[in-house]
Amino acid sequence: MSVLVGIIADTHGIIRQKALEALKESDIIIHAGDIGKIDVINALETIAPVYAIKGNNDKGKWSNRYPETEGVEINGTRIYVLHDIKEMDLDPKREGFDIVIHGHSHMFSKRIYNDTLYINPGGSGRKRFNLPLTVALLHLFDGGEKEVQFIHL
Repeated sequence: MSVLVGIIADTHGIIRQKALEALKESDIIIHAGDIGKIDVINALETIAPVYAIKGNNDKGKWSNRYPETEGVEINGTRIYVLHDIKEMDLDPKREGFDIVIHGHSHMFSKRIYNDTLYINPGGSGRKRFNLPLTVALLHLFDGGEKEVQFIHL
């Protein structure tokens, strides 16, 4: 059995229909900050349970319910979520995290560093810096295998 994790970030208050379609099969959704409006989370929750953290642009009462970082365990895989990777305040490997999910740069990427998988789903809200709008899907398979797919919106 596998678990499909939808990953989204930097929506800045915009939830595109294409993003919802791309994430529609997700078992769980992670939002890596700069949500913009609670409406974004409400729309994502119609698909699956959502883990969300606040980004540097998330202000106001509605955003107080979201932490700045969060540790999540899904199907035996430990995931650390923060908005800006430059603000990483721990050693993921030492703390037992298998994956780090982050946003902020609006650039989709995946890389492995020190046996930890780092994923940035890219931005899916306002188009910025001539970068494509993207979300990511993370397939967590039994036995620990992981597969990341980026979807251009």
